[in-house]
Amino acid sequence: MRLVWWDRLTRVVAGAITMPLMFWLAAAHAQDKTYVMKITVPTINDGPHLLAKNFAAAVERDSGGRIKGEVYPASQLGSIPRQIEGVQFGSIQVAVVPPEFFVGVDERFEVMAAPGLVNSIEHGQRLAADPAVLKLMLGLGANKGLHGAGMFIVQPDSLASKAPIRTLADFKGKKIRIFASDFQSEALKRLGATPVAMTLADVLPALQQGAIDGAIAGITVFSAFHYQDAAKYVTEINQPSIFLMVEISKTWYDSLPLDLQKIIDKDAAAETVAINPAALALFNKARETWTASGGELISLAPEEQAKLMQTIASVGEDVSRPKPALHDAYEIVAEAAKRTAQGATQ
Repeated sequence: MRLVWWDRLTRVVAGAITMPLMFWLAAAHAQDKTYVMKITVPTINDGPHLLAKNFAAAVERDSGGRIKGEVYPASQLGSIPRQIEGVQFGSIQVAVVPPEFFVGVDERFEVMAAPGLVNSIEHGQRLAADPAVLKLMLGLGANKGLHGAGMFIVQPDSLASKAPIRTLADFKGKKIRIFASDFQSEALKRLGATPVAMTLADVLPALQQGAIDGAIAGITVFSAFHYQDAAKYVTEINQPSIFLMVEISKTWYDSLPLDLQKIIDKDAAAETVAINPAALALFNKARETWTASGGELISLAPEEQAKLMQTIASVGEDVSRPKPALHDAYEIVAEAAKRTAQGATQ
């Protein structure tokens, strides 16, 4: 009897010692494990690319090297739809992509592409930092593999074209590339153009081959990819503005220890604000580079710009009204845009 009792006691004591030791060893292993964070960006040598590099460096620093950042610009990991799918399924950990391209995940992502929301990059910076807007945008896609971590503005839209577009009449009959946005599509239709949704990697070949007459994007893109050889004219229509989302793979994020999750969220929030001065400087530098490289910058005459704004003013309301969820999102963002129209840059 004593032997049986002693044997049982020994097992109990051994278990009491072993279980905490196992938990401690598991925790130590989690602390030692290195996680790779691949960041995909469609563009290169611009605000999104710089943000990706800064974010990777901040996370690697603050995690003590437990997260290793790898940045892949210029769509090295595939077209934008493939990049988004990669993040959803966990083969890519982070995407820095305009929200309109996530419209297949949730139609509300495109709300930032509504024309007339902001009147300057500084206004867009304030809008991107508005708590109500961030709560909305960062929460989208949570049930479809995405964890929103940050949002920022890089520049207003411009239009690169093979023939100069100096008046609204010049839009008529043109086939123009847009982002995947009903807001952009409707705006161009009202101007008499034919919108063609197209991922960035396909745009320059389409211009070179004459499949499209022009493309909407940012001047930093046109400058970095040397569009002037195919479309030397850039009309600064300034509507809408280009915002970028920092979207994390939820599968990967959920696999991280809690302290690393906090680092991801903290650094994404910090870097999407810290990028603002550099993004503005890169925008201005790209404009200079464009003209220095033989391209031409065109501004619509004041009366033409005013007519443009009048033509597209109701696009946001008209496009979103038939879709209750999108309309609710548009009202949140439009109200925040009015609220942030004046004030110091965040």
